[in-house]
Amino acid sequence: MLLIIFVISMFVSAALLFLVEPMIAKMLLPMLGGTPAVWNTCLVFFQVMLLAGYSYAYAAMKWLGRKAQISVHVALVLLPVVIVSTLPFHLPSGWQPPTQYSPVFWLLGVLLFTVGLPFFVLSSTAPVLQRWFGNTGHKHAHDPYFLYAASNAGSLAGLLAYPILLEPLLRLSQQARWWKSGYFAFVFTIAACALLVWKRGPQRATAAIHQGTDASAATTQKDAWRQRLRWIVLAFVPSSLMIGVTTALTTDVPAIPLFWVLPLALYLISFILVFAKRPPISHEWLVRREPFFILAALIPVVSQVKMPLFVLLPVYLLALFVVAMVCHGELARSRPGVDRLTEFYLWISVGGVLGGIFNSLVAPLIFRSVLEFPLVLIVAALLRPAVDVQPLTGAKLLWAKRKDWLLPLALGLCMAAVFLWIAHIGLKPSRAMNILLFGYSTLWCLSFGKRPLRFAAGVTALFLASLLYAGSFGRILHTERSFFGVSRVTEDVNGKYRYLFHGGTVHGIQSLDPSRSREPLAYYTKSGPAGEIFRAEQARIPHGDVAVVGLGAGALACELGPQQSLTYYEIDPTVVRLATNPEYFTFLSQCAPQTTIVLGDARLKLRDAPDGHYSLIVLDAFSGDTIPMHLVTREALALYLRKLAPGGVLAFHISNLYLQLSPTLAALADDARLIDITEDDTDLSQSAIDAGKFPSKWVVMARNDNDVADLSRDVSSSARWVRVQAQPNAKVWTDDYSNLLSIIKWH
Repeated sequence: MLLIIFVISMFVSAALLFLVEPMIAKMLLPMLGGTPAVWNTCLVFFQVMLLAGYSYAYAAMKWLGRKAQISVHVALVLLPVVIVSTLPFHLPSGWQPPTQYSPVFWLLGVLLFTVGLPFFVLSSTAPVLQRWFGNTGHKHAHDPYFLYAASNAGSLAGLLAYPILLEPLLRLSQQARWWKSGYFAFVFTIAACALLVWKRGPQRATAAIHQGTDASAATTQKDAWRQRLRWIVLAFVPSSLMIGVTTALTTDVPAIPLFWVLPLALYLISFILVFAKRPPISHEWLVRREPFFILAALIPVVSQVKMPLFVLLPVYLLALFVVAMVCHGELARSRPGVDRLTEFYLWISVGGVLGGIFNSLVAPLIFRSVLEFPLVLIVAALLRPAVDVQPLTGAKLLWAKRKDWLLPLALGLCMAAVFLWIAHIGLKPSRAMNILLFGYSTLWCLSFGKRPLRFAAGVTALFLASLLYAGSFGRILHTERSFFGVSRVTEDVNGKYRYLFHGGTVHGIQSLDPSRSREPLAYYTKSGPAGEIFRAEQARIPHGDVAVVGLGAGALACELGPQQSLTYYEIDPTVVRLATNPEYFTFLSQCAPQTTIVLGDARLKLRDAPDGHYSLIVLDAFSGDTIPMHLVTREALALYLRKLAPGGVLAFHISNLYLQLSPTLAALADDARLIDITEDDTDLSQSAIDAGKFPSKWVVMARNDNDVADLSRDVSSSARWVRVQAQPNAKVWTDDYSNLLSIIKWH
């Protein structure tokens, strides 16, 4: 009975802990433009609170007596219930994110105010309960680490339940109320554990743990700190890599709970498996195969190839899982006895927090691009224990040590020479060239896999050499990183076009030919849907005011009529600086120098515009290759309609590799009783592509047929506008409900 109640308590507390993480992050996501940095910052907060909880557990177990520990912890568990405003949690009203500087600390403050107390309570429960159990005299009390597996199983259940059950079935307000009910159940289980421990009285564990090669206690203070440092580093790498994989997956793919949950779930599964009484996967087997997975994850980074989701997802997730299994396996092998249990978890938590802080707070400040992901792969390569290496002595040992540096140096120099030659002759990258270059270099690096130092040096050489490879970006003129991602200004190898990239997605193109510098290109050409929309509006309402959500390079300014005015709404200050800098792009200065740019999230800033002010509102906001989901909800549409003049129209740019947004918009239009038509301009000739045109897809909504009649009569169109059919029984997205899984293109 004792064991069952402890297992249930650990499971429930962990499930609640990891249910609240994606729930609160989804609540906050719309306020910050849907950027993936929201989830990464939330993860840092959760890791810091976990460290705070473990620190409390360590201090309580060290300095409080048994009955005092129990009393204090039960009181702490009851505190969120006593403070009525804490549960169910909700976002504070009136808190607006800053627009002129990074919102990281604002976001951390909101999290602390909203879920700080219950999260702290739940995070402290795992080490407290394990220590209580270790002193019960139960036959398994000598090794309570198996309860950690139960805790992580609860964490995994909570994580997976959110995108699979809670998100599709319940609104956010309902989710918070259900979570409150779960917390009351948790209070009951903790009370039961406390009562059982109180009645049994103090008892010592029957034996200490002596498992693995590093399990013996440190004999000196120096050895103790060396062991602690090793625990920190082994915890740092999987934590940093988890956030790096999440960033990589959500830069151009939707920042949704599913893609937050998957990396974190694998991270937790690794803990469950390595701390099980009989680990199901051999540690040595994983160590031997780790080099392959590290290199597989590095290839998309160094080659700059944009891979489909069904390839990218397993590559990154498998690499994370294998690295986490190896690092956490080393932690499990070096775990101490019960008397140092809370200290062990404390140092693991320190490593996890440092990994999160490095990725989410430090890296954006010191790196101009996302370098933390390949750097932590290099550290993971260095941490590998050696396998299948014959012991060497004398001259053979000296030569082997020299080869640990000479062979990776040769790899790096060869790759660098090839990349410099490609840049010199202006060779345009192709798929065949990428396979040849990176396939050969990866196999060469893989041959170093048996020796950790040589392999880590090889991975480093491969990564450093790849910095000379222009790849899909061409010649990079400027790189800048902000809370909202990495923006690059580049030129193609032939010097014909200048590009604005966000992540790996083009957000604007301008011709460097002076005669074409005012010509909108990419998704905004005059022969495409964007040009047709602006021509139709100029003909109907020549004096209209136009609002565009999403600045990009500012190309739509050159679609403007001579008597129209334009207001851009842009959330990223970096994009504003680049688009308004005439050294990079001149659309705004040449075509509409009087354009107004409003900095901040469009949903928040459009509220300040006069009602009925705009004849045309264009929704062209993208984070990477993804449209922020809070811009396509019932509440967002109601706001647009309120700001739209009589006879005005809404235009949605929905070109996307990963999402099929037409059904969602059709359901919104049907719910609001609007006319909606779409044009799919994706069948382009090679000459059009060479001239700078991109395939695009747009949806237009209006209050009646007359407002969009001119679009269907545009004879210059290469495609045709057609009505969008709403799917039967389609559920309308709201600020309280969305289901991105239903519209993802997996191929």
